[in-house]
Amino acid sequence: MFNSVDDVQAALLAHEYVADRDLATTVLLALKLGKPILLEGEAGVGKTQIAKTLAEMLGRKLIRLQCYEGLDVNTTIYEWNYQRQLLQIRLAESSGGANEDDIFSERFLIKRPLLQAIEAGQIGGAPVLLIDELDRADEEFEAFLLELLSDFQITIPELGTIRAEEPPLVIITSNRTREVHDALKRRCLYQWIDYPNAEKEYQIVTRKVPQASGHLTYQIVGFVQKLREMDLYKVPGVAETLDWAAALIALDEYDLQAPTVNDTLGVLLKYQDDIQMVRGTVASAIVESVKGKAD
Repeated sequence: MFNSVDDVQAALLAHEYVADRDLATTVLLALKLGKPILLEGEAGVGKTQIAKTLAEMLGRKLIRLQCYEGLDVNTTIYEWNYQRQLLQIRLAESSGGANEDDIFSERFLIKRPLLQAIEAGQIGGAPVLLIDELDRADEEFEAFLLELLSDFQITIPELGTIRAEEPPLVIITSNRTREVHDALKRRCLYQWIDYPNAEKEYQIVTRKVPQASGHLTYQIVGFVQKLREMDLYKVPGVAETLDWAAALIALDEYDLQAPTVNDTLGVLLKYQDDIQMVRGTVASAIVESVKGKAD
């Protein structure tokens, strides 16, 4: 579908995702080699969005598995609908006896994201499988995922082995709250996504919040870039920049003003200590600084 890195970069941009050349290269290699992508970086820098954009760009179904502590087979692959099975048994007994083959058939199977992704390749084309925030899951789940990514097949004892005729495009994200095991990294193409520089962030805001004037967008990006230079507990990501731009437009703000900035810091910063550090004289000084550059 894509012949070059430039083609991928242009296609992503056409779907409102501003990608650096190294990320576009990783995407192209994943498509050509059929390998998963492991994206690491801070929260809010666009890791999850790349999977959504790729699904839209490629015309594929997006299947998302949100990771958390305690994930198991029942929540990631499949489980049996025990209530329906029990009802079927009672109905069968009333009519002369239960048939185990009927009870353990596909119509009683509840398919979870990983099984859906494997099966989709058999039916209507390989989907994009997003395994989001893998670092939140237990290492036991990571070990199971390792096996799945090797063979792209799942065995259900009562039904047999289900194989993906066309493996899904797998995007795995991690915020690095813990290290992902080296064995899984070896099976993936690795890409770190960093906070964007001012030029890239300006492009992103311009595309995602077109209602903002170029003048205001310049000020917004300048303010956020200054915050990222501070020793905050959690600096704002791109997601917060976009939320803040939308908030300022909703408040009919067309030129950055210190009072409005102070009132809306909760859109940008998510910890009270950070808000207290910035609010007041610091925020005012940053506003004056970025307005001076804009002028």
